[in-house]
Amino acid sequence: MDKTYKIAVIVGSLREGSLNRKLAQAIVALAPSTLSFEFVNIDMPLYNPDLDTDDRPASWTAFRDAVRPVDGVLFVTPEYNRSVPAGVKNAIDVGSRPMGASVWSGKPAGIVSGSPGAVGGFGANHALRQSLVFLNMPAMQQPEAYIGGLGNLFEEDGSVKDQSKGFIETIGAAFAAWVALHPQG
Repeated sequence: MDKTYKIAVIVGSLREGSLNRKLAQAIVALAPSTLSFEFVNIDMPLYNPDLDTDDRPASWTAFRDAVRPVDGVLFVTPEYNRSVPAGVKNAIDVGSRPMGASVWSGKPAGIVSGSPGAVGGFGANHALRQSLVFLNMPAMQQPEAYIGGLGNLFEEDGSVKDQSKGFIETIGAAFAAWVALHPQG
């Protein structure tokens, strides 16, 4: 029997009705059963070392506690100004602190970027990869997942259109294989 890997899902859009959240939900729904997913909230105060004391924001502790035990991390994010949204960068910063206690180190990562535009979040995808190198998170290289025209990916009921299901399944299968290649602990 295959091992089941626990995956944290970080969605870069905080917007209600987010297309990237729909995309993340589609990936989760079509992924192999060897992956178990937990969506992790990134709506929290900006990281400030002065606040990282015994009285730190409870949302920072909850975030760190949610990411620490997982076997891998799937980032699904839009692009804001050719980079990642502030919430994603803040989550990276909160998770990497305090110094020497990063919850990210060694965890395999998958990055999927989506946009209503044609470029599909290419800039955000690669900006995020820069941070992951520093955090010692091996990022899946293939398939590259920059999904443009994101608003056209879904049926009215929210399901993925048939012509896109194969690619979404490919992303999930590749990520499952990637996580299995980089086991934790």
